[in-house]
Amino acid sequence: MTVSVRLPETIERQLVAYCQAHRISKSEVVKKALDLFLADQVHQPTPYELGHAGFGADKSHTGNIAGRSKQLLRNKFRGQTDR
Repeated sequence: MTVSVRLPETIERQLVAYCQAHRISKSEVVKKALDLFLADQVHQPTPYELGHAGFGADKSHTGNIAGRSKQLLRNKFRGQTDR
């Protein structure tokens, strides 16, 4: 497959110099650069995906835990079950 790309003059000069110094074609450099760029695009898990297993893991209480937190803590320290 043939692809044409317009490069700024400075990048073109750098590419030519690199190719001459390493005795490699411009096409090979572009192929390797695209390969590296696209390999970086592999799916990275989102923070949600990373923590999903732990969300809501404590299902020992029901209802409004925030509103009943003091009572729940008292019960916990006294060894009582959730009421």
